[in-house]
Amino acid sequence: MPLVVVGISVLVLLFLMTRLKLNGFAALLLVAVGVAVVQGIPLTEIADVLSEGIGGQIGDTMLTIGLGAMVGRVMGDSGAAQRIATRLLAVCGTRGVQVAMVATAMLIGVTMFYEVAFVIIVPVVFTLVRVTRANLLWVGLPMSIALSTMHSFLPPHPGPTAVASTFHASVGLTLFYGLFIAVPIGAAIALVWPRLAFVRAMNPSVPKGLVSERVFEEEEMPGTAWSLAVALLPVVLIAGAAVTDMATSAQTPLTHFVAFIGSAPIALLLTLVVAIWAFGPRIGRSLSEVSASCRGAAQAMAMILLVIGAGGAFKQVLVDGGISDYIKDVTDGWSISPVVLAWLVAVILRVALGSATVAVVTASGVVLPLLAGSGVPPEVMVLAVSCGSIAFSHVNDPGFWMFKEYFNLSVIEAIKARTTYTTVLSVLGLGGVLLLERVLDILNI
Repeated sequence: MPLVVVGISVLVLLFLMTRLKLNGFAALLLVAVGVAVVQGIPLTEIADVLSEGIGGQIGDTMLTIGLGAMVGRVMGDSGAAQRIATRLLAVCGTRGVQVAMVATAMLIGVTMFYEVAFVIIVPVVFTLVRVTRANLLWVGLPMSIALSTMHSFLPPHPGPTAVASTFHASVGLTLFYGLFIAVPIGAAIALVWPRLAFVRAMNPSVPKGLVSERVFEEEEMPGTAWSLAVALLPVVLIAGAAVTDMATSAQTPLTHFVAFIGSAPIALLLTLVVAIWAFGPRIGRSLSEVSASCRGAAQAMAMILLVIGAGGAFKQVLVDGGISDYIKDVTDGWSISPVVLAWLVAVILRVALGSATVAVVTASGVVLPLLAGSGVPPEVMVLAVSCGSIAFSHVNDPGFWMFKEYFNLSVIEAIKARTTYTTVLSVLGLGGVLLLERVLDILNI
């Protein structure tokens, strides 16, 4: 039974990494090969499947994470990240840091992918931790939870947008309805989770090489305006492209240019160029010093990228092994509420495959025939599937490994922190969708 194979593979992976202390990259690849053999993928094709999974995952994330890490390190080594952190502390105070992180992550995360927004904000998180001597998860977890909520629940992110297209739902209306669910639920969990006893018991250190260890004097740091301008430049470019895409379908040279500079890799590349000048020659730092910052960031990112890529290989083996097709066949005849079914199928696929995008696309195909006669607004169905896709993030999810590596956690600690919050987000999200469905029914919308 395919789901048993998934369960055993997860247990084996946990054993390899927690008991035998095997490196995450090697452990993921070993388990992926084992699953491929059990699922009947021809031996001659397994290497190609692994390569496809690693290539697809690294292709999606390497430029974003690599360039984002370089921007963050350049800002950290010049004092710009510390300037932003001290300004946040001056405005919000130490007690208000978590609220500031949630608000910042939600504003940025509406239009930016989780990975992109994460690598932009995390240098400030690391600097705040160093300055305030707070627990890394106390500051970083609210940011991650808020970003996860925005990325998983709302268009224009890829999963919800793909489902909206399948259900012929309005992207704008889905976003409007979704904000009423995502903002209160995401903010509540983001502020509650770091206060839970099992999370407070964890005290990870900031990973080496991703942030400057130096504490700058006031006169050594760049100005607030320049620091904020560089930090917000990719946000403006990416958000501008997303808004333009939603506002018009016209294909003109201007819209093509906006889409080009608003793509995450190009936006971050442009930001890196600006950061090299703004926090290099402009303030008296040599280009060799700035290059050393970029080189240090690249070296620190090497193992993180390898682990994320191996997570992609594991996911690809599960997909090519026919597990998503098996789940689709099993759930096809279930007779329950279309909203609950949409959510439940997405949850099962998410647990089995790890990929939120594969989960939502497959789940939408399963429940699409039920939509026509259900009377449920298509926007509500989009949100139901999207909420299901965030549940139970664990070892077959490349995002899990990014979270683990950046926050310097063990596998068990990452499961305790991330798997729990993503699951609660999903369950509360379903409750919000059911309430939304009821309200729209009462209002006859």
